[in-house]
Formats: sequence, structure tokens, C-alpha cells
Amino acid sequence: MAEKVDGFAQRFWRKKPVVIEAVQWLGPVPDTNYLTAFDEWMAANQGKRRCRFVGANIIIPTLEGDHIASPGDWIIRGVNGELYPCKPDIFAKTYEPVSSGERLPSSEPSE
Repeated sequence: MAEKVDGFAQRFWRKKPVVIEAVQWLGPVPDTNYLTAFDEWMAANQGKRRCRFVGANIIIPTLEGDHIASPGDWIIRGVNGELYPCKPDIFAKTYEPVSSGERLPSSEPSE
């Protein structure tokens, strides 16, 4: 339970240090190794909700509705296995690389 401050529930919170999995969408680039790896990652992580490609963008269905990932955006797999896009500037302010010892115990998405 959050403590009360000036009649409000606690207002300031720190994001828990959670390791996430993310890949950067570069758009339809000529690098077939990148596109193959990206397609495989998306197929393994999107579950029942299928993403759609529209031009250089990806439409990602989320619990909050469809979100658009543009080239340069990061696609994040959340703590419950959901996918969502994140703009590069927000990603850089929010996340940092982790060492191999801190990685997720399994590459399988959560149910």
C-alpha cells in the first residue's frame, strides 16, 4: 500500500529494474539477414495478435489498440509477453544494455 502524502497516495515512483527484450525496426532494408532474423523474432513473440506491415511501418496490435512502429523505433516485448513500439529517444532515456548474466532466463514469451 502506498503511503499518504498531503492527502494523496504516493505520487513519485521509480520504474522497477526489469530486463526486457527489444529489437530495433530498421524498415525494409536490403540486408536479408536482418529481415529474416527480425521476421523470426516477430513470429516467435507476437502470439495471437498478428502485426501488419504497411509500407515501411509495422502496425502492432496492443491491448490499447493498434500502434505504429516506424523505421528506427524499438519493438519491446513487455513483462507479460506483449509487443509494443517505443520511439528511439524514449528508449535511450529508459533502457540500457544488460550483460549476458542479466538476460531473461528464457527466450519464450510469457503467457
